[in-house]
Amino acid sequence: MTYILKDLFKSIETFLSSDKQERITEALDPEDLKRILNLDESRKREDPGTIGYWIDKYLHYCVKTHHFGFSNRMWSGANIPSIAGEIASAVSQTSAGSYEAAPVSVLMEKYMIDQMIRLAEFTDGEGQMTTGSSNANMIAMMTARNIVSDHMKSTGLSGHRQLFAFVSENAHYSLDKTVNILGIGLDHLIKIPVDKKGKMNVEILEQEINLVKERGGDPFFVTATLGTTVRGAFDPLPAIIKLRDKYKFWLHADGAWGGAAIFSDSLKNKYLTGLESVDSFTLDFHKMPGTSLICNVLLFNNRPGIMDFTCNVGDKSYLHRKEDNGGDYNLGTYSLQCGRRVDSLKWFLDWKYYQKSGFGDRIEKYHKLAELGEGIITESEELEMVVPRESFNLCFRYKIDGNTNRFNQILRTELYKSGKMLLAYGYIGKALTLRLLFTHQNMNEKNLRYLLESVIETGNYLKENWRNYEQHR
Repeated sequence: MTYILKDLFKSIETFLSSDKQERITEALDPEDLKRILNLDESRKREDPGTIGYWIDKYLHYCVKTHHFGFSNRMWSGANIPSIAGEIASAVSQTSAGSYEAAPVSVLMEKYMIDQMIRLAEFTDGEGQMTTGSSNANMIAMMTARNIVSDHMKSTGLSGHRQLFAFVSENAHYSLDKTVNILGIGLDHLIKIPVDKKGKMNVEILEQEINLVKERGGDPFFVTATLGTTVRGAFDPLPAIIKLRDKYKFWLHADGAWGGAAIFSDSLKNKYLTGLESVDSFTLDFHKMPGTSLICNVLLFNNRPGIMDFTCNVGDKSYLHRKEDNGGDYNLGTYSLQCGRRVDSLKWFLDWKYYQKSGFGDRIEKYHKLAELGEGIITESEELEMVVPRESFNLCFRYKIDGNTNRFNQILRTELYKSGKMLLAYGYIGKALTLRLLFTHQNMNEKNLRYLLESVIETGNYLKENWRNYEQHR
């Protein structure tokens, strides 16, 4: 069976060697792709060629996220060291819940958590790897909920003042899911307006906290977003920390995107001032750092023993026994799920290969490219910034009289169908904005200019033919 792996590696090498001359995707409609794939096709049982046949189909028609024109998500093609780790972890086929079953990965995870605790400058820090910042946000709020009172974990919300959580109106939608899952309630997630830069308005936050208290509620949790999804805005940590010290709520920092600034001393000082004082912090390694999906850490600050307030409930006697070899290292005790992927290996390999300085250089490069891109757009006659750049996100559009939103929506679709790029988009107020995200390690000035020139070229063509285009829609 090992020859199947040899063929696989050949296919992978061919796949990863693609360049900008190749299409990022075939951009087929679902029914057309379904017809081409012919998923009902059957081949001879246990035919070795079956594996290569379907893998080649998959790689041909999938979106080439390793292409620098992929800017549809906050992640892109993965680092090679982490891909190697992904393969090795699949071969070892184990769950990273107990030391007995996964001794190396457990020690690697603890090692990487310690590295991140030092970078965050946390005191008596603890942490765990999770299945992404959405779940990390939920675990952080659940932990805060569980320490509100001595009985909260055992008897639940019954008999306690109504709990209220606060987030920026531009915070990630995972917080909406979180209050639903935890029984807090959607109406008890107070969304605070943002200022003109997209940052949480701290004055309004304090007003809303006092309003909840006056009505007998318990303002127990605030999330500060460090790099919002659309604009890349950072909520003002120092000002929110002052409120935390005054009102004693739990302050969680969602750094899924912008938390990567932690690897650069200069960008950490610029964007993450006060991080060492928050109660919890999450960061996705699979975004700007480029580790293979999915790889995340949730850290707790200055609360020794806090893990006892997270997920460690139920019968652990059959799986996470203290008396077993390395029983004190059983990470599954505190994890949301039972089976745990070996995500620590790929992050460990990335860390050893690139080191903090390598990641710092990468994040600084992204920041400089974002600055450059903003300058190119501002100087362009055809393009304009929808809002000024806050960090790593460029929110821009093609300028046109008339229905700007519809034009840019169609422009994005045409760029996608051409196979040149897959841009993200979103809304700031009622304005549709194209979003160029800097999270691709192969992005450089030449490629950036190529992408923006492609937007202009396609936009010019669309503009010239707009009347005919409208008539045939």
